[in-house]
Amino acid sequence: MLAQQKQEIIALFQAALTPILAASGVSANVVLERPRDPAHGDVACNIAMQLAKQLKMNPRELATQVVAAVLANPAGKDLIASADIAGPGFINLRVTDAAKQAVVKAVLAQGAAYGRGDAGVGKQVIIEFVSANPTGPLHVGHGRQGALGDALSSLFDAQGYKVTREFYYNDAGVQIQTLATSVQARARGVKPGDAGWPESAYNGDYIQDIADDFLAKKTVSASDGAPATASGDVDDIESIRAFAVTYLRNEQDMDLQAFGVKFDNYYLESSLYADGKVNAAVELLNHSGKTYELDGALWLRTTEFGDDKDRVMRKTDGSYTYFVPDVAYHIVKFQRGYVQAINVQGSDHHGTIARVRAGLQAVDVGVPQGYPDYVLHKMVTVMKDGEEVKISKRAGSYVTVRDLIEWSGGGDITKGRDAVRFFLISRKADTEFVFDVDVALKNSDENPVYYVQYAHARICRMLEQAGGANADLDGVDLSPLTAPTEATLLATLAAYPETLARAQAELGPHQIAFYLRELAANLHSFYFAERVLVDDARLKRARVALMVATRQVLRNGLALIGVSAPDKM
Repeated sequence: MLAQQKQEIIALFQAALTPILAASGVSANVVLERPRDPAHGDVACNIAMQLAKQLKMNPRELATQVVAAVLANPAGKDLIASADIAGPGFINLRVTDAAKQAVVKAVLAQGAAYGRGDAGVGKQVIIEFVSANPTGPLHVGHGRQGALGDALSSLFDAQGYKVTREFYYNDAGVQIQTLATSVQARARGVKPGDAGWPESAYNGDYIQDIADDFLAKKTVSASDGAPATASGDVDDIESIRAFAVTYLRNEQDMDLQAFGVKFDNYYLESSLYADGKVNAAVELLNHSGKTYELDGALWLRTTEFGDDKDRVMRKTDGSYTYFVPDVAYHIVKFQRGYVQAINVQGSDHHGTIARVRAGLQAVDVGVPQGYPDYVLHKMVTVMKDGEEVKISKRAGSYVTVRDLIEWSGGGDITKGRDAVRFFLISRKADTEFVFDVDVALKNSDENPVYYVQYAHARICRMLEQAGGANADLDGVDLSPLTAPTEATLLATLAAYPETLARAQAELGPHQIAFYLRELAANLHSFYFAERVLVDDARLKRARVALMVATRQVLRNGLALIGVSAPDKM
């Protein structure tokens, strides 16, 4: 049911309740739901059960009065077909065929805009995701973040929000120094396993590639920031560090390009130190009275904000623990005007949540409680040829995003990207996921992205055969669309806008994958039950319109999650 129709039905209920509630002082909040069993009707409402006690009435008697008034209201003549009362006072409604069929004209009129809402107009949100350390290629976990974060960003955009996609580079700290010493060792001819190879070094082949380019005095550039030119001097650790970081940022840029993910902004952790943001945050925390010295370290009283124990801010060696720059970074986010911030991160960041939020409350600069929101995802296990894949030759210790795209496409980058993006949002973020490359390569119903894309291609073929691919559908008569599979398709199309709104509100992009699979299943059921090429010209034109609308919604949903909608497969 379309949102406008839902509001019209709510208005019918409110009008019916007005004389009943007039002298009672009781107010009504009418909520419509889908019955769990479709056989019970199209819309359910339990308002009579909610109000009966306050009005000192029998709920069935109250429901009877409400239903009688709703059916008597001429404003509902074209909308409500019938109503009945079930159990202790549930009201079940059936809407007219014309009301169900109206979704087709709505989709045809709105096209690519169908499903979009305006709840976020005038609001802005920053969504941070991937945020990989520039110490190696992007791994599969980063890929899950990329798919989730990009789809979530599109969901917010679809509700009218001004969305900023941000990548936070952790380009400061021990890991960056380890990267530099790893490249330095390779540049000196030391390999993993050799005497003198640093114990904590990165072992992937990409370290040798960086060392070779450093010795060749090459220049590399990332998506933003100044280019880095290698000095070629193996003793120049600062040049090695700068070159290696920029080199790997460029590598990650290429990973993201292959994945079809773009960012609006890149933010460097190092800039927080260079610009004095970390020191400023520490000063605010000290000024708050929520810090104390103990055993040569500076502590924050995070227990006052719900943490299980207080946390060290500054260690005995004078360096800050990792959550301190995170607090500084989120103060900056808030100061940039982002009242809502969402971080998509691995579940290993769970312990960070309480510390960052505690720090933001302690500084007392107006940051709301619960800021930022978090979407935490669990690990991805990759299966290929029936076995778990744990390492990549290129990366040394993990499977990269590019590996997964190349494997899943069988040489076709677009096919691989589609499979990876669809698969990685097809489960709730907080559930572990097994990515089976063998399934991604199948051209069958077992492959969920193929199943959905094939629904789109099947419609394109039907429309081509029917000569209706570019038909003029103005004023089309939709009344012939009464077959069970048609009714199911109509209801699914009408549910799309509400699905988008719910997925955005619940930070659950997996709901889009669920929806697309349901829509595809309903399309395939229609295909096997009915024909578009029928002799009845009126029925044929109505079915062409239904197919055009279904194809449009499939396109809209696939585009939202960054997956292509091929015309042929």
